[in-house]
Amino acid sequence: MMSAILPLSDGARVRILSAGDGPPILLIHGVGLRAEVWAPQMNALSPTHKVVAVDMPGHGDSDPSPSRASLPDFVAWAARVVEGLALGPIAVAGHSMGALIAGGLAVMRPDLVARVAMLCPVHRRDAAASAAVLARATDIAAGRGDPEAPLARWFTADEQAPRMLCADMLKSVSPSGYATAYAAFAAGDATYADRLADIRCPTLVLTAESDANSTPAMTYAIADAVPEARALVIAGHRHMLTLTAADQVNAALLDWLKERPE
Repeated sequence: MMSAILPLSDGARVRILSAGDGPPILLIHGVGLRAEVWAPQMNALSPTHKVVAVDMPGHGDSDPSPSRASLPDFVAWAARVVEGLALGPIAVAGHSMGALIAGGLAVMRPDLVARVAMLCPVHRRDAAASAAVLARATDIAAGRGDPEAPLARWFTADEQAPRMLCADMLKSVSPSGYATAYAAFAAGDATYADRLADIRCPTLVLTAESDANSTPAMTYAIADAVPEARALVIAGHRHMLTLTAADQVNAALLDWLKERPE
């Protein structure tokens, strides 16, 4: 994998990891992580595709967004990334908040998105879930975020290696970048919910059976709203199934990349 800095049209700099050659695919991670979390997918997809994983604003070595950035600001950032890559309409896959960004990009800039995969997306949280995530956003903004709390939601006790990888990322992320992204994530679960039917490209919506926050019900609801969507729920895993169920996720992504538009 090669690391590089991509300059954007607004002057911001974004760090990317790239590997392989062929039809392009952009990977966008979730809050608190960085591009390296996609290593299993990059290894699986790069023999047939040009795979680009990106550090979100304020994460890794990417410049931050303004402190009050909302989900549409992150979607506009993703559009500038695709334009900066100059690879034409591109396949876009996102995990967690990255899924919200990918879905929003497919809604707002269909000219840039050839197909979209939303992995562990959130969608119209109920009142209790919304209150809980907004409370976490407040704690993170106040410097009271505890890395152990998301790790406990993301992994089972025996998934120590991927847990340690994500723990290192959460401990090294910029506190302000983390707080800004988490606030946008907490408030963004319904931002594009009424426009999902505007997505007219091959769409994969995937989550884990035991993901308490990006639930199977959310995945099915999104897939029902998108005309060319396929839903998949992977049993026996939690939120970070891109690491813990990498083989199954990779197989689903490869199938999605082969789908022809209707």
